[in-house]
Amino acid sequence: MEIGGIVSAIIIGLVIGALGRLVVPGKQNIPIWLTLAIGIVAALLGTIIAGIFGVAETPGVDWIELILQVAVAAVGVSLTAGFYARRTS
Repeated sequence: MEIGGIVSAIIIGLVIGALGRLVVPGKQNIPIWLTLAIGIVAALLGTIIAGIFGVAETPGVDWIELILQVAVAAVGVSLTAGFYARRTS
């Protein structure tokens, strides 16, 4: 992977993290940097899952891959918010 691919993956991951946080209802008491880190990981995992199901390469916008990435980010934000709330209590 080239440097441009890594930078674009990080930027997409940041957007995915923000979308994942917006999808989760209620207030999440986790820092924004943690949301962004979850987004980067979710973008990578969502791409892997899309590749496993064979929907990673489609003509045009990869909507299924994007939905998978946001769903993984939402699950990650939910789990992290739950663990973070218990830790601070």
